[in-house]
This record gives sequence, structure tokens and C-alpha cells, in this order.
Amino acid sequence: MAHLLKKEKDYRYIEVGEGTPIIVLHGLMGGLSNFDAVTNFFGSNGYKVVIPELPIYTMSLIKTNVKSFANYLKDFIEFKGFKEVILLGNSLGGHIGLYHTKLYPQKIKGLIITGSSGLYESAMGGGYTKRSDYEVIKKKAQDVFYDPAVATKEIVDEVYETVNDRNKLIKTLAIAKSAIRHNMAKDLPKMTTPTCIIWGKNDNVTPPEVAEEFHELLPDSDLFWIDKCGHAAMMEHPEEFNKILNGWLEKRGL
Repeated sequence: MAHLLKKEKDYRYIEVGEGTPIIVLHGLMGGLSNFDAVTNFFGSNGYKVVIPELPIYTMSLIKTNVKSFANYLKDFIEFKGFKEVILLGNSLGGHIGLYHTKLYPQKIKGLIITGSSGLYESAMGGGYTKRSDYEVIKKKAQDVFYDPAVATKEIVDEVYETVNDRNKLIKTLAIAKSAIRHNMAKDLPKMTTPTCIIWGKNDNVTPPEVAEEFHELLPDSDLFWIDKCGHAAMMEHPEEFNKILNGWLEKRGL
């Protein structure tokens, strides 16, 4: 199901459904379509799913960092006139959601993170020295998932194009460095927003112990595991992901 990209002011975003807004934050190499199953399910079950295109490759280099993206999200929420929102972020998107919640907790009713950076960044942006070798990039894209078949040719092509675009590669590395600088271990114990942590048991990018550390440090969090699953649970096991998340939202009255 292809969703229409809205273009208003400086924003490009997908918006589906009516109800409490769930703002979805994509990762570094993640397209908006990675969240199709989430969009379709929650968009027809009482929520307004909104996926802004984050300006990962269009911000000036000096602003290519986690904090700038967290502020961009604040401006977007104000632009949309939302009073309260739920944030859902994968990978870098999870980190942006966490950092935004640290800075501006007032409007955030709940937070969902999956394969999030923020505590463990060694895998982000590294290993692109052989970027002109398509097979190397293909293997790297496949390693993100438990089932390598999830890394379709379309996904591999997109990653290959990104790392071979000099401007995008420089931005990717800047974000990776920024993610390390914005480590959140000291912030998390002060963050009381209800948080749902959904993690792949076989995540090679942010291993399972990262999820356990998030769970330990966040005062009001619940941790759920998905088996035979890598770094992008909402893509590899969409039905299970939606079921866990829906159950959590109901339990929390969100």
C-alpha cells in the first residue's frame, strides 16, 4: 500500500488515520516504507500515524546531529498543532525520540524504541571503506536482519547509493559520531515517560544486552523480545510487532 507523501512548509511526511498521533522516526538508512505494516494497522485502529522525513542528508553539516533532529521534531509537532503524541523510533530514530523526550517531555505520552542507538554505537556508520563493492554492501545490509532475504535488492541498492554519494557518506559519518557523543546512559534514569522496548533477540547492530540496559535505566519501561529477529523488528515480524505494541498501548491506556 503506497502512502502519499504530503509536502507542507519545510516538511515532507506521511499521515494516515485519525486519533492520537503516533509519530514514527525512521533510522539512518531506513525508508518510510519500512513502517508500512505499522502505518496500515494503527492508522486503521484509532491512531493517526505520522512519519516525517527526517532531514538526515539535507541539514547543514554543522547541524547534522541528534540534538538538531530532536529540535526538528519539536518544530514539526508544533507545526502540526499536536497537543500530545506517542513517539516510535527504530535505530537512530529511537535515539532521536529519546533525546527529544529528554528535552521536551511535556507532550510525549509514550515512547516506543526498537533497535535504538543511544547507548551502544559501535555499529553505526562503520565499515564503509569498501563502499564501492556492491557485494560487501549487500552483505552489510543483510546482516541487519535475521533473515537475509528481508534485504531486498531495492534496500541494498538504496544503501549502496547512499554510501557512494560523498555528501551522504559525510553526513552518515557525522551522525554516527554525534550518536556516540549523545550517549544517554546518564539521562535515562531521570526520564519517566512510559517506554515500550521491542527488540530482536538476534539483533547484530544493537545486541540484546543493549535492550536490557535500556530497560534497567529507564524507570518506567517494559521490555518485549521477538525471536529470530534482527535490527528492524517492524519489518521482519510486522504482525508480532504490531500485536505487542497494540497490547502495550491498551495496557497503558494510550
